Amino acid sequence: MQAEDAARFDHEGRLRLIIEAVPNAMIMVDGRGGIVLVNSEAERAFGYSRDELVSMRVEQLVPERYRRAHQGYRDSFFAAPDTRGMGVGRELFGLRKDGTEIPIELGLNPITIGDERFVLAAIIDITERLRGQAAADAAREDVLRRSILDTIPFSIIATDRRGRILTANPAAETLLGYRPEELIGSWLTKIDAEPRDRDADGSPMLAGAVGTEVEWTYRRKDGRLIPVNEVIVDLGGDDASPAGFLAIAYDITKRIEVRARVEFMANHDALTSLPNRAKLMRHLDRAIAKAAAEGTEVALLLLDLDHFKRVNDSLGHHVGDELLLQVAERLHSWIRRGDLIARLGGDEFVIVFGGVTARADLTARLDELHTALGPVVVHGYELLVTASTGGAVYPDDGSSASQLLKHADVAMYRAKAAGRNNAQWFEPAMLEESNDKLSLSAALRHAVVAGELSTVYQPLLDLETGRLLGFEALARWRSSDLGPISPERFIPVAEDSGLIRELGGWVLRQACADVAALQREIGRNLRLAVNVSPRQLRGTAWLDEVLAALDESGLEPDQLEVEITEGLLIDDHGDAVELLERIRRHGVKIVVDDFGRGYSSLAYLSRFPIDKIKIDKSFVQQIESVDASAAIVDAIIVMAHALGLTVVAEGVETTEQHRYLTARGCDEVQGYLYSHGLPRHEVAAAVRRLEASADVGVVAG
Repeated sequence: MQAEDAARFDHEGRLRLIIEAVPNAMIMVDGRGGIVLVNSEAERAFGYSRDELVSMRVEQLVPERYRRAHQGYRDSFFAAPDTRGMGVGRELFGLRKDGTEIPIELGLNPITIGDERFVLAAIIDITERLRGQAAADAAREDVLRRSILDTIPFSIIATDRRGRILTANPAAETLLGYRPEELIGSWLTKIDAEPRDRDADGSPMLAGAVGTEVEWTYRRKDGRLIPVNEVIVDLGGDDASPAGFLAIAYDITKRIEVRARVEFMANHDALTSLPNRAKLMRHLDRAIAKAAAEGTEVALLLLDLDHFKRVNDSLGHHVGDELLLQVAERLHSWIRRGDLIARLGGDEFVIVFGGVTARADLTARLDELHTALGPVVVHGYELLVTASTGGAVYPDDGSSASQLLKHADVAMYRAKAAGRNNAQWFEPAMLEESNDKLSLSAALRHAVVAGELSTVYQPLLDLETGRLLGFEALARWRSSDLGPISPERFIPVAEDSGLIRELGGWVLRQACADVAALQREIGRNLRLAVNVSPRQLRGTAWLDEVLAALDESGLEPDQLEVEITEGLLIDDHGDAVELLERIRRHGVKIVVDDFGRGYSSLAYLSRFPIDKIKIDKSFVQQIESVDASAAIVDAIIVMAHALGLTVVAEGVETTEQHRYLTARGCDEVQGYLYSHGLPRHEVAAAVRRLEASADVGVVAG
């Protein structure tokens, strides 16, 4: 023990000698914050005697505002000293005995003597260093102030308080073409291309413009105009007598050019550079206002190129784009002064005639128009260009731009229905056949969000056992404005408008969720059949949508059947069939719905990914008795079975039809004889009723 004390004493003695020789203040602190050793420089730096210092805690040498943080740092340092960080300077303040503070740099080093740990702090008074830095900073700032006018890239012109130019930087000389001596002594208005507010003596009124950034125009010495962004800065003084002003400006020519380009793009078609819909509507508004004031008419023609899609599909979009450019050029060369031609998008163009006074003139011009289109040679292909044209005239056919365009569109579709390559002028009677579709289309867009759509489920039964196999999901719509709307009305509208994708996706997700919940309720798996539109099979998004609906609901892929029309298989060029093959590889069944409607050949069935066919109800309804002969039904059943396909008869409504189909070996049935489409809350009860029936053939829905 005595040997350890002696060793420790010897260690401390040597340490005392070492730190005394160091030219900086040195203080050693124990783990409790007590000062245990100091050198003479520490006494000089802090103004305490050695005895006073070793009776103090180190926090007493730190200003009050730093003590809490200093103590926390010391405690954490003793708990886990980071030796890699030792010696790193830390700038803070020390507190002298007389209460003054000194800026210091602090370096900490851990020391262990025996079993006790200490911190040795090296303290450097950096007062002189900071003074030197402050002086250097002041010198640099002065240099910057002196050189800022020469180095800043903006034009800076200094004026006195009345706006007379005192000096200008090199950037101002570059921007304006004047040498500084040519500007000094002149009013700031010498370089203005726009009238600036002036006092009675002609001096510019700059005080009112201070702080406001404006787009201005300067005139160079050579007379050229330069758009600039300018701000006036007050150089000090008071409001009544400012010391002077700075006019700071930079060239915004590029900004103006970009703005003009953006404005052009916002108002013109990207391909043809013709005015777009936005510019068209503004032009129409002005033309209608002028016609109303002058008592004249405004005529509008909407042209839709016939069979343009065939050009894109067969020759490529680059040929289609070139065709549109040539058509745009021909139309532009054909119109007269005061007319406007615009492209709405796709292959639709609009012509607005100016100064219309008689329908006879319009008829003559229409004949000229169709002649002007004529054949076009594009990339070596000679293409015959024709158009279906619809026309509307203000004020007879509409009092606003939107009405005229709408009615011209109605007339254009009448021209298409009349065989294309002709023109039709709008007549009020045309609205009677189109208003229904238009109103339904508009209402259908809001039906999903508004919660107006629902699904019903028609049972699908095994014909031999009467056992319920599953359901076909059917969309229903009850509009808040139009009341109940039959699928025969709204499904074609959804197809034409493209809403069928959204509608079909919603039905798929809702039906998967409902059937998953229903099968948990009744305790066994069920199949679900959903109808799929050809539009949904364009692209690969539908496949992802089906797999996501199955995954979210928990249904297995082999529980889902997708029903397609046979026309899709006949007309498709391969993309839809390939997509069906991919979904079939996942286990989903493919069903041909309404089989036999429009096609009588079964030869193609073996070439496509099909698991089941549904006999169209029009054939089933021809069965009048058990002894009747329904040759088409018989042939479909026999040939489908020969190909390994399941056969479903839909639209079964009578007991005779049920028994006939049973005798012919039909596999599955659905129809009003068993049940109509049921809302979700009625399905479970219907399932129990159907399966409890001893004779499923006499169960009425």
